[in-house]
Amino acid sequence: MQELFLEMELKMKDGVDHLHAELRTLRTGRASTAMLEGVTVEYYGTPTPLNQLASVSVADATLLVAQPFDPTQIAAIERAILIADLGLNPSNDGRIVRIPVPPLTEERRREMVKRAHEIAERFRNTVRAVRREGNERLKQMEKAKEISQDDEHRGESEMQRLHDHYIAQVNQALANKEKDILEV
Repeated sequence: MQELFLEMELKMKDGVDHLHAELRTLRTGRASTAMLEGVTVEYYGTPTPLNQLASVSVADATLLVAQPFDPTQIAAIERAILIADLGLNPSNDGRIVRIPVPPLTEERRREMVKRAHEIAERFRNTVRAVRREGNERLKQMEKAKEISQDDEHRGESEMQRLHDHYIAQVNQALANKEKDILEV
């Protein structure tokens, strides 16, 4: 039964880790290299992640800089950032791509908060599905007489405790991101 709890906890933890990674890609008012993580560039006909074609760094709170490893790809990088529909307007000087991060409008902030809520809800559902899977496996173990009914109930209580812990982490991550987004 302990192995089951460890497995379910690992799945819930993975879900929360993925949540953090996905929330990092949402824009706040500050420049962050995570904003460009989802950008793919057509590199000789192959979609390639931007971070494999250029060194991306934060120059200051409102400016990102992408320095291509292959200077011939500067236009493709610029085009990919525009196509990604992040609300960014890159420019290049022939060597590097400068990406100014405009301040978010109130409307855009609300959209970002709404998107953060959607992402968080998706991961809450993931945690719930893991709890459901764990409870079903406990029921199967009880039916197969591997554990007693009392152990099944204790197991369900432990599964609920894990669920509550990871749902609280999802809610905390959402609250932190919402605060970051709404901070002017």
